[in-house]
Amino acid sequence: MRFLVKATMPVEAGNAFVRDPNFEKLTEEILAEVKPEAVYFALEGGQRTLYFVVNVGETHQIPGIAEPLWLSLKASVEFIPALDQAEFARAVPAIQRAASKF
Repeated sequence: MRFLVKATMPVEAGNAFVRDPNFEKLTEEILAEVKPEAVYFALEGGQRTLYFVVNVGETHQIPGIAEPLWLSLKASVEFIPALDQAEFARAVPAIQRAASKF
């Protein structure tokens, strides 16, 4: 299952992270551990925020994605289920059934 993972760093933790002389190496290590299909660096609510697109085969893989973000970035982490266009197309019949029933 594909998820959009949002990791938001508190300002002070983010400041400490980017000031670390090993910042670039740590970033690469986190990405190697999380193995995202895509990653985006953003600013949300005044805080450094990363968005990852990850494919999770089984739920037991979720902690392996979240822990590096919690431990190294002190980030709050959200997992948002996401469908690509083909997956959404397969969901259309269920959406239409629900729309006609409710």
